[in-house]
Amino acid sequence: MSKTPQAAIDTSMDKLNLILKEIEEAYGWPKERRAQSYAALRSVLHVLRDRLPVQESAEFAAQLPLIVRGLYYEGWDPAAVPMKMGREEFLDRVRQDFRRDLPGGVELLVQTTLQALHRHVTEGEWQDVKSDLPTELAAFIP
Repeated sequence: MSKTPQAAIDTSMDKLNLILKEIEEAYGWPKERRAQSYAALRSVLHVLRDRLPVQESAEFAAQLPLIVRGLYYEGWDPAAVPMKMGREEFLDRVRQDFRRDLPGGVELLVQTTLQALHRHVTEGEWQDVKSDLPTELAAFIP
């Protein structure tokens, strides 16, 4: 039996909170800094989304929790993707959007955020994402 709309939203919210908590724990941020972990998730998702081809982006997003999927698609222009970018351009785009100093730098933020998403996406889909990225970017994918 399918879930009620409220149950689906509640489940999705629980999954979002787990993802944010994992990011916070990796950095030792208290829950009161939830806006910061949310900004990290948003930044990484948007740059990844903009680097992927439309079809792969949609397939990846389909596996994300409902609320995270909405965040992923926020402001997306499928006509403008994929944006070709190497490792440094990818990191620079995350850095420009996130705009906070981090221990370990933005590369660690990307890896931490993708690792937090890992449990919500199948291994096969992660492999598909990796295969659509240049080797230097695929290294970020858990």
